[in-house]
Amino acid sequence: MHNTSAPRRRVLIVLASPAVSTTLGWPVGFWAAELTHAWHEFIEAGYDVTLASPKGGKCELDAYSDPRDASGYSAHDVLSLGFIHHPKLWAQVGDTRRLADAKPADFDALYIAGGQSPMFTFRDNTDLHRAILAFHGAGKPVAAVCHGVAALVDLKLPGGDYFIKGRLMTGFANSEEDFADQAVGKKIMPWRIEDEARKRGALFAVAPAFAPFAVRDGLLITGQQQNSGRKAAQLLVQALGQ
Repeated sequence: MHNTSAPRRRVLIVLASPAVSTTLGWPVGFWAAELTHAWHEFIEAGYDVTLASPKGGKCELDAYSDPRDASGYSAHDVLSLGFIHHPKLWAQVGDTRRLADAKPADFDALYIAGGQSPMFTFRDNTDLHRAILAFHGAGKPVAAVCHGVAALVDLKLPGGDYFIKGRLMTGFANSEEDFADQAVGKKIMPWRIEDEARKRGALFAVAPAFAPFAVRDGLLITGQQQNSGRKAAQLLVQALGQ
């Protein structure tokens, strides 16, 4: 049970705005479980959660992450199914705050969900870069999961070094990209997080493909893929000290 007498912690969750894959031409969005499983951990810890996205407004699910999708790929994800069918919760996904309007000073931590859209929209997003540096610079934890880690790849510190240089981290692994490419029969992503992170000097840790896995390096928390949102959220709760 959480402490109801202490001030409630406030977490800003960033979802990717809807986009179109430049490699396959299909609509891409955020991955349901990377929102809902982390959200559940934060709520259980007694936190307040606010949803934002780079463009604000309505966000869309990656189809394969939707438990209702005909593919059945995420049919087991009853937590996301419950979130989707909860009118007040799902309404927040339909009306996210614009990230540039969310003040880091109003929150205690930043959590960045993944999905396919981040690979096309996060890497060079200046609002997201600004938010990460603001949270980190203020001594507040920052978590990114799966393809959401794309936001960290080109991020630089004020001195010019890459943010992830020398840091222990993880993200969607090459083994998982290989699996996805083989399943679809085409190259899905225009670039790979593991390759780019290693080029930047990151200490990139990898667990077996699709096994829940997250690591913490100081204020930076990263999760490997869609099954790691809960673990990343738990590390963020630990980082906040309760």
